[in-house]
Amino acid sequence: MGIQPGRALKPDKNPCPCGSLRDYQQCCGLLHEGAPADDAPSLMRSRYTAYVLSNEAYLLDTWHPSTRPRHISFDQQQRWLGLKVIEAKLTGGAAAEVEFIARYRIGGATAARLHERSRFVRDAGRWLYVDGDILG
Repeated sequence: MGIQPGRALKPDKNPCPCGSLRDYQQCCGLLHEGAPADDAPSLMRSRYTAYVLSNEAYLLDTWHPSTRPRHISFDQQQRWLGLKVIEAKLTGGAAAEVEFIARYRIGGATAARLHERSRFVRDAGRWLYVDGDILG
């Protein structure tokens, strides 16, 4: 069962939704509180966790201004079930791509997957999501 959207996580009680096997507060929680991501895969994992938690402010803050939407709508029936990083690579001095599969379920429907190759840039010392291509 996935974590409920918008649910607050408590220290030492919840593994991080990104799949790192660390506690949320010692993993993506640090980034959600303002620590910069060390690399594009870390940012991508923290953004996945932000989707799990319906953390619109973090998602918008880590989205490059050139492609950032005005707001993000969350489906309260959607449950994120897991994340698998397939590949992460630098594509330039300040650019990277991360390919991942995120599994989810909406209501009682069969589980589905989002397979994406996301592009990131490092701008003013911070990694930002730019855009992505849906694969598969």
